[in-house]
Amino acid sequence: MSRRKLIVGNWKMNGLLAQIGEIEAIDRLAQEKPKVEVGLCVPATLIHAASGVARSAFIGGQDCHMKDSGAHTGCLSAAMLKEAGAKTVIAGHSERRTDQHETSADVAAKAVAAHQAGLNVILCVGETEAERDAGNAEAVVSEQLLDSLPQNAAAAWLSIAYEPIWAIGTGRTPTMEEVDRMHRALREALRSRIGADADNMRILYGGSMNGANAGDLLAIADVDGGLVGGASLTAEKFAPIIEAASAAG
Repeated sequence: MSRRKLIVGNWKMNGLLAQIGEIEAIDRLAQEKPKVEVGLCVPATLIHAASGVARSAFIGGQDCHMKDSGAHTGCLSAAMLKEAGAKTVIAGHSERRTDQHETSADVAAKAVAAHQAGLNVILCVGETEAERDAGNAEAVVSEQLLDSLPQNAAAAWLSIAYEPIWAIGTGRTPTMEEVDRMHRALREALRSRIGADADNMRILYGGSMNGANAGDLLAIADVDGGLVGGASLTAEKFAPIIEAASAAG
């Protein structure tokens, strides 16, 4: 099964208008590597400006509310993100599950709301270090995926990002064998829920992917791209990851 590689930068709480030049430079990288789908999920304050300069890379948000509107101070609906210029949104990032205590039911509801508003979704799942050390990683993350998956999940608008929580921002990564086992387990979990369309759905790796390890990670059969944090903040650091995805694709 051939799935186009997807490389998405998650800028988290980084980025001011002064960094718009980096977005333009990353967009040029995307133009040069058409085999790879490239995106940037930037702070909400940058979505409008970023979408105004991006031509080949898509711009996304980092979260949305599950409601269309209402008394939810400080929150943004999926329709608001779309109006600002977003094409996609992250749902269930580990930092939101941990820091904002989001449940898998919340994540599924957000994915539904985003899809109804016309956004694509990157749905995140992952295990803690304790769960990994206990030998339960594949079972825990597969269960979390199924609990977070919206009923109408389809590869046309949904991708999965596997985040080993203990690896995010630490520079640590699982072994290639561990990544391979996890991505295969997630593919099987998807097949149990959505059938043959699971083979079309992209599963991204999201734990400290960088220019040094991207080639090895993207060579794994069920690794269809990356959700990249710190290494996506500059074109210089992001370029070798996009290059590796183009070579692997």
